[in-house]
Amino acid sequence: MSSVSSAAPRSATEPEPKGFDAFLAIAMVAVIAACARALFFTPIDAMLGAAQKIFYVHVPAAIIGLYFACGLLFISSIMYLWIKDERLDRLAESSAEVGLVFMGIVLVTGPVWARSSWGTWWVWEARITSTLFLWLLVVGYLVLRSGVESIEVRARLSAVMGTLAALLVPFIHLTVKLFRGMHPEPVVLAPEKPKMPPEMLMSFGLSMAAFLLLFFALLRLRFRWATLRDARAAMEAA
Repeated sequence: MSSVSSAAPRSATEPEPKGFDAFLAIAMVAVIAACARALFFTPIDAMLGAAQKIFYVHVPAAIIGLYFACGLLFISSIMYLWIKDERLDRLAESSAEVGLVFMGIVLVTGPVWARSSWGTWWVWEARITSTLFLWLLVVGYLVLRSGVESIEVRARLSAVMGTLAALLVPFIHLTVKLFRGMHPEPVVLAPEKPKMPPEMLMSFGLSMAAFLLLFFALLRLRFRWATLRDARAAMEAA
């Protein structure tokens, strides 16, 4: 009996993220290196000037926050409603929280770039406004999770809200084509548009890879923390 009871706490604490995390460290070094390359070793855009270098942070953060994070939120939420696996609920929660960080980066770097390019910090045009609205929906999703005590009810309501919030992403993607606005259309790998110079495209690719590493490193840590939290809650309820 004593050996069983002593082993249980150890298994419950196995997911705990503590100490040095090599994956996160590698991701952070990659992000620093990618930003340094973009800042110091990538040509300055002839039309937009030095402010265009924000592109190497703004666009990867937008792609990851909108497509990767919200995509995982959507898939995890739909799958949870189908098979009721608590791991899917934790994955949805983790995706939403990490995605909120990346969308926050978008909403901070966007106005900085806009101030240089458009002469104003903020324009209430379709893509910018809808991205802000999505960010607020994800905030609401996390507030909902913190306000419901029942695990099953919280997971079910969160899955519904997460699914509905993620459905806004296709609309955001199409806003530059559906509405006239100041936000530029995509230029990366767009066959109908002039291609980016090879040096800029290489810097963008490295930045994209680095920020993607950071996303998965943070997602992994957040998921492990959620697993530990739920394990402790189950032990306390037993």
